[in-house]
Amino acid sequence: MAEPALPAVLVLGIGNPGRGDDGAGRAVARALLSAAPAGVDIAEADGEATALMERIEGRQRVVIVDACVTGAAAGAIRRFDAGEAPLPASAFEVSSHGLGLHHAIEMARALGSLPRQCLVYAIEGASFEIGAPLSPAVAAAAAKLATDLAGELEQWREANHA
Repeated sequence: MAEPALPAVLVLGIGNPGRGDDGAGRAVARALLSAAPAGVDIAEADGEATALMERIEGRQRVVIVDACVTGAAAGAIRRFDAGEAPLPASAFEVSSHGLGLHHAIEMARALGSLPRQCLVYAIEGASFEIGAPLSPAVAAAAAKLATDLAGELEQWREANHA
């Protein structure tokens, strides 16, 4: 018996919610659970590179949300089109794993398994202390991004099912 097809769209919130602002991606995913349109798979992951590669393989469109550190103000949101260009590695070095999001994206690209549409939203973090909650600026940014993504996903669904 054939396995059922994966939903075309995956939103993947990555990070560690037990390390302060590193939980930003997962906060967005959790907020989207009740707001995402039908046919969109919402998931969370810890950010380990090979597991990320497995999660995105076979999808038409992937939206990944993670924390980053670039020196911008806490809560700043950046958008990268990973389908078009490599991610800036220096922005995603907060991973508690040896290999994280940047490595997963580039390995998937090299293997030809990176979805053509692969967007990465990065929320600038300020504190990554063990046991800390999201900082107020990052919590507000995660809520805003979840709302914006719900609208973007609905527009994409309408455009592709019209």
